Amino acid sequence: MDHLQAYEELLSRSTETAYLVSAISVLNWDQRTHIPPKGHPHRIAQLAELARERHRKITDPRISELLNVVENSVLVKEPLSVEAVNIREWRRTFDRITRIPEALAVEIARATAEGESVWERVRPANDWPAFAPFLERIVALKREEAQAIGYEEQPYDALLDGFEPGQTTEPLEAMLRPLCDGLIDLLDIILAAPKKRRSLPRAARFRVPYQQAFAREVAQKLGYDLGAGRMDVSAHPFTTGIGPGDVRITSRYSEDDFNEGFFAVIHEAGHAMYHQGLPLEHWGAPFARPVSLGINESQSRMWENMVARSWGFWQHFYPQAQDRFASLRDVPMDRFFRAVNQVSPGFIRVEADEVTYNLHILMRLELEISLIRKDLSVKELPDAWNEKTQRYLGITPPTHALGVMQDVHWSGGQIGYFPTYSLGNLYAAQFMAQAGRDLGNLSEQFARGEFAPLLGWLREKIHSQGSRYRAHDLVRHVTGEDLDPRYFIAYLNEKYGELYNL
Repeated sequence: MDHLQAYEELLSRSTETAYLVSAISVLNWDQRTHIPPKGHPHRIAQLAELARERHRKITDPRISELLNVVENSVLVKEPLSVEAVNIREWRRTFDRITRIPEALAVEIARATAEGESVWERVRPANDWPAFAPFLERIVALKREEAQAIGYEEQPYDALLDGFEPGQTTEPLEAMLRPLCDGLIDLLDIILAAPKKRRSLPRAARFRVPYQQAFAREVAQKLGYDLGAGRMDVSAHPFTTGIGPGDVRITSRYSEDDFNEGFFAVIHEAGHAMYHQGLPLEHWGAPFARPVSLGINESQSRMWENMVARSWGFWQHFYPQAQDRFASLRDVPMDRFFRAVNQVSPGFIRVEADEVTYNLHILMRLELEISLIRKDLSVKELPDAWNEKTQRYLGITPPTHALGVMQDVHWSGGQIGYFPTYSLGNLYAAQFMAQAGRDLGNLSEQFARGEFAPLLGWLREKIHSQGSRYRAHDLVRHVTGEDLDPRYFIAYLNEKYGELYNL
């Protein structure tokens, strides 16, 4: 067999697996949005069997034979070509997944499908004792997975690498800890600043159907193609890229909190626009996938915060919001703007302001590392969570639903995911600074309702690149510099310096 025949067979096998993964994504989406309560046991069994089939396809020894042919061919001569990138990623996936025994992969799929359904049911009831045994099983399985994959320094590296390829724990902590120390200092300064009216009237109410309609209109104006997507409600907001022409988002809404639903929609629309802008002509091959969760989160965090919480954005959209919501008609825009950018330590990560958000991430990172090292047990987790919340945010959750049970990630086995949110903030600030240099005054464009220039820039520089570059290489390619947290710090200091007259 020559190298071209081997490559074509690899491409065919990759596409077959992609269709299987796409079907799994549909079942996962349905489980979190529309499944009947009594359907969960059957869905768990479905997902376990499909995980078994996926594992068998990815670890087929034939793939190793084919890779040995193409890796020594002219196809890898240009490392950034579509063919070379696909070969690189096929090898990475094969080497990683073949280390995980099939039985372990199936059991993880079963335990996480069950864990998510239990979490969704018991979180509103604040029933930690009912959830803890399921989480204990998931953590034990993820420890096994880390050991099976292997690592050079610590087991958490093996899990982190699954979300942010090439990233390891030590340099990540070395970057995030000083960043968060600076954020704590900034938070103290902000909290000591003279108080202004920074919240909406207590009687303000926002009918959920109106919120959904308004958020839908805004997401479309930003560039989310609802002809190739849909919006639904779930216990925890998420995005599912099922395939070309099908990228779905969800949110949750509160009648007395405009921020919760609206900004979750914009966050998830940022993910969706990234997926819709990938090089889908190569769908089925690794080249068409997001490069990392950190880059993926950079898109959601950018649109949610650096666009949708900007003054220019609300110059355009606030008159429409006032027309839609009676509670806003007597609220001046400057007060509304302060309200959606209010800095106030809170319990819920997805509702956190930009100054405190990364503190939520650091505490989760520290807890995950301790769990995987076995320095911390699941039984000890609630107390550890509360202690860190008090240390970093100065508050203690009154319930587990507002504390250790608030996120869906651990019930889904996504240990190693959380730090990508902070990386996303850093990537986003650096990308946004470069976009401003290339496109001109973005705030003025937003005020005119012009969002296409930014989306077009992102499509050219980031989305269409797929997995061509590793995350840090992509940052260097787009901005000409390595990842530099100073862009994020400068962004926060400028924005909140003006908001709080610092």
